[in-house]
Amino acid sequence: QVQLVESGGGSVQEGGSLSLSCAASKYTHRRNYMAWFRQAPGEEREGVAAIVARGLVTYYADSLKGRFTISQDNASNTVYLKMNSLNPEYTAMYYCAAVSRGGRWDSPDYIYWGLGTQVTVSS
Repeated sequence: QVQLVESGGGSVQEGGSLSLSCAASKYTHRRNYMAWFRQAPGEEREGVAAIVARGLVTYYADSLKGRFTISQDNASNTVYLKMNSLNPEYTAMYYCAAVSRGGRWDSPDYIYWGLGTQVTVSS
């Protein structure tokens, strides 16, 4: 069993930045993905970014490449999401996920989920 705890959400003005953290209660195998998803009210949960192989491989949603950066601190089992140039469309609950059951990295078929952290971007 792995517990995931997100932090770092909040309110920010358009164009601003936020950094999210996801602390995992224990190490997951280097083959396991850790990912960030987001879900706005009335919308489906969508993949934001993922990291695997202890940080050697990363994936991003096409629309977020260059704006968001996912990274990992292996010593503390923590995954980070640095978000730059935020716009109001990015307002959502952001979730951390770990251990994909298979398939694409952005398929929300992960075993473990955090409770989420709210990001609100105002214009």
